[in-house]
Amino acid sequence: MPNTLPGLSLPDISLILPLVLPALSLALVALVQGAAISGSIANPNGRYPDPSVDFSGQGFANIAAGMFQGMPVGGSMSATALVRAAGAKSALANLIAAVVMAATILLLGSVIGYIAMPALAGLLILVGVRTFKLHDVMMVWRTGPIQITVLTVTFVLTLLIPLQYAVLSGVGLAVILHVARQSNRVTVKQWVFDEGEALPNEIAPPAAVEAGAAIVLVPYGSLFFAAASVFEAQLPEIAKDARRAVVIIRLRGKDELGSTFIRVLAQYATRLRRSGGALMLAGVSAKVYEQLAVTGVLSILGADNVFIEQPRVGIALRSAMDKAQRWQREGDE
Repeated sequence: MPNTLPGLSLPDISLILPLVLPALSLALVALVQGAAISGSIANPNGRYPDPSVDFSGQGFANIAAGMFQGMPVGGSMSATALVRAAGAKSALANLIAAVVMAATILLLGSVIGYIAMPALAGLLILVGVRTFKLHDVMMVWRTGPIQITVLTVTFVLTLLIPLQYAVLSGVGLAVILHVARQSNRVTVKQWVFDEGEALPNEIAPPAAVEAGAAIVLVPYGSLFFAAASVFEAQLPEIAKDARRAVVIIRLRGKDELGSTFIRVLAQYATRLRRSGGALMLAGVSAKVYEQLAVTGVLSILGADNVFIEQPRVGIALRSAMDKAQRWQREGDE
């Protein structure tokens, strides 16, 4: 090892495309590891670091390291524990360690070169053994089929293909399985309010919307694009004659809707209106109301049929039910 520090090295533009996937996988591993450390080890003042700031710091540090021929780095649980055990009180300890290492390389670089590679290999083996925690593995294994599948596939792929591709494959598989599972977990229930009762009974939705009916539907689960078709399949069929029928969909707690789900609402409202009924939305957030207005669905529903959520739970739904009753009475007169 020479008694000099690495000099400035500009990046080779021709290597950008071949290194895109390895860089993404390494960045993902570094960020996950850094987030784990930030969430498990508090600062000396008792507060936990901001993961967003840590991510930015890791990014700037790796850019600077790359300009000086450095390797990609991330948070290290073992190094953090070592520094804490040595009595570090702030991040200044890492800066002091960097200065000491730089001085050691400048003064004793030739001596460091005599350290046997087997010693370094033994250190890596020790770190790997200590990092493997059987309890955590068993917890993941018992959590559910998605976690078991991702764990097994990622582990097997690390033995067969380069690490960066194994990591990306595991992350991609986790995303696909999560989307598939969440899209099938959407459930639509009907709320029935008995006379004199403030709390509703929750039952399965009716098979069809008949004339004069007033139906309150409550969807449970994520309403992103993949779940829109599952939600639509659980909506009651609309009878040819659905005069003065009202379907109220409670959307409280849904901060944002996908374009596919909004399209389902528009189509259902159109079919219901053609049969003489109306669709109302209750508990709509300000963000969802803006989405409905921008996409033009608000004009299809009618602005007076969309009720903004209120601080007190149930006010928007009660307003929608009162509006539905008044509209139905007008048809009887």
